[in-house]
Amino acid sequence: MATISAERDAAAKTGTASPEAVVVRFAGDSGDGMQLTGGQFTLSTALAGNDLATFPDFPAEIRAPQGTLFGVSAFQINFGSSEITTAGDAPDVLVAMNPAALKTNVQALKPGGLVIADTGEFTKRNLEKAKYEANPIEDGSLAKWDVLAFDISALTLESVKEFGLGNKEALRCKNMWTLGLALWMFDRDRTPLIDWLRTKFAKNPILADANIAALNAGHAYGETAEISGPLRKLHVDPVPAEAGLYRTITGAEAVSLGLVAGAQLAGLPMFFGGYPITPASAILHNLVKMKEFGVTTFQAEDEIAAICAAIGASYAGSLGVTSSSGPGIALKGEAMGLAVMTELPLVIVNSQRGGPSTGLPTKTEQSDLYQAVYGRNGDASLPVVAARSPADAFECAIEACRIATQFMTPVMLLTDGYIGNAAEPWKVPDPASYKPFPVTFLEEANGPDGKPLPYKRDARGVRPWIKPGTPGLMHRIGGIEKGIDTGNIDYAPNVHQTQTDARKAKVDGVAQGIPAQDVCLGDETGRLAVVGWGSTYGPINQAVRRARRKGMSVSHIHVRHVWPLPANLGDLLAGFDKVLVPEMNTGQFKTVLRDQFLVDAVPLNKTSGQPFAIAEIEHAIGTFFDGIPGHDEGEVPVNDTQLPSPEGKQN
Repeated sequence: MATISAERDAAAKTGTASPEAVVVRFAGDSGDGMQLTGGQFTLSTALAGNDLATFPDFPAEIRAPQGTLFGVSAFQINFGSSEITTAGDAPDVLVAMNPAALKTNVQALKPGGLVIADTGEFTKRNLEKAKYEANPIEDGSLAKWDVLAFDISALTLESVKEFGLGNKEALRCKNMWTLGLALWMFDRDRTPLIDWLRTKFAKNPILADANIAALNAGHAYGETAEISGPLRKLHVDPVPAEAGLYRTITGAEAVSLGLVAGAQLAGLPMFFGGYPITPASAILHNLVKMKEFGVTTFQAEDEIAAICAAIGASYAGSLGVTSSSGPGIALKGEAMGLAVMTELPLVIVNSQRGGPSTGLPTKTEQSDLYQAVYGRNGDASLPVVAARSPADAFECAIEACRIATQFMTPVMLLTDGYIGNAAEPWKVPDPASYKPFPVTFLEEANGPDGKPLPYKRDARGVRPWIKPGTPGLMHRIGGIEKGIDTGNIDYAPNVHQTQTDARKAKVDGVAQGIPAQDVCLGDETGRLAVVGWGSTYGPINQAVRRARRKGMSVSHIHVRHVWPLPANLGDLLAGFDKVLVPEMNTGQFKTVLRDQFLVDAVPLNKTSGQPFAIAEIEHAIGTFFDGIPGHDEGEVPVNDTQLPSPEGKQN
């Protein structure tokens, strides 16, 4: 992609510019409304027909001290006229609302990129809070970037003066002024935003008018300021797209819609038991709005109560669902074992975040894979499905519901903070295109002499589902080991052996009911396979695409069904000389692949709380073809050490 400064040079010569893609980051204090600004810019970008991907990045503190480095909130959006799969490695434009926002974000900006800064916030006190010894706008330290610095605060106050707002309330319109400038800069229509503001402040029309005035003033500033050099209008062409109904969707929204769709396809009411925790809470917030689809939501007093209530709902004949993030999933562990032992359908959504313990509550990570696959007492295997993007979370939620109801088992659906909070365009699917998987409850005795056998298994090893209260089918259920077929308590050694094997075989058999693993990009054999799961899809796909353009024999394989693994995956991996596994943990999926297929998988690990950059993975791929320090040309590492990053640091 050409740099935005190069595009501006072209614009200066021709009067227009149409870059293939642009990355913009809005950054400010956590009270400056950067997430709101980014969200509304995303809406305008989607309406303009661009493909896009976003990355909201906010502090863990509920309200950090104003102007401090750890209180900075940012929102990055990558949009363009071609396929966009990541939020972008480095911004072309950084909008910094205060010194702290500038300091924490400017080093990520591309050389020659544009800084837009609010000089009204660059006071002596704010500079000290941001640990600046001198004003960076004045001391030349920003020389490698274009800088457009002016008093946005004063311009905002002037634009809303007629509405009689207090100074503090008036300055809250500053994000709308900034948004207006961004809308002008990228040739966006203001009308949808004006309509949104009128709806949002319908009960307070003065605030609506003030924010609209600020929005219009920022837009007018771009039109009339006649600033030479860095500030130019850029038009980004729409991306070619199939005809259909589109909307922007976050991962949390997609999961919520997918769960409802899955319950509908199973012909079941849905019960959701949850407890607030970042970043999983948004799923509860979304499902509360869907009562008309047979959804019951329950905010429990703690994580254990939430999952146990969901198990109770499944016992009663509903689809039980619960969700949480890492620490909450740990608390739910014993109850997951109960769902495994009782063999009831249950969907557990794990929106992963940085850990351990409280860790990084608002940052992203993939460090719960061991917990998902192995993390329960006893041999308590359950299927695990991982979404690769916000839109893909819809399909994965349906798949989790299908497996849970068809195999009478709890299923874990893995997303993460990046997927949950990020947004992308989504073509709304035709409901008729999904094959229903209706549930059949046992209504007549299935044993001799009219006796029910609640744990009598079918050819797949699946037991029947019996609604309590069904005449003649009273049965025992619980967490203690149960007799074969009857479900009666039975401690006999051969019974426990048989039942443990049966539960494992049932979950292993799920592999026969899932699609064969495909190759996302590249050939089915070659020198290197880059294998990923979850939200690493975007950067891996782009890095592999770049490497293939350079003639490298590399393919991208992305695994949705993390456990059990697709039946053909081992044979597929055997067709490559080496396997590279990038993941945001210390090498968990690499270990699973080695364990299952004895494949010499090489890890590429990152645990910074930030998603992979395309360049990080592209560099790692290059080492397999260009050689790395300490190895001969073309050789690859043969141990578990992590590959060096472009800066020579450990990823």
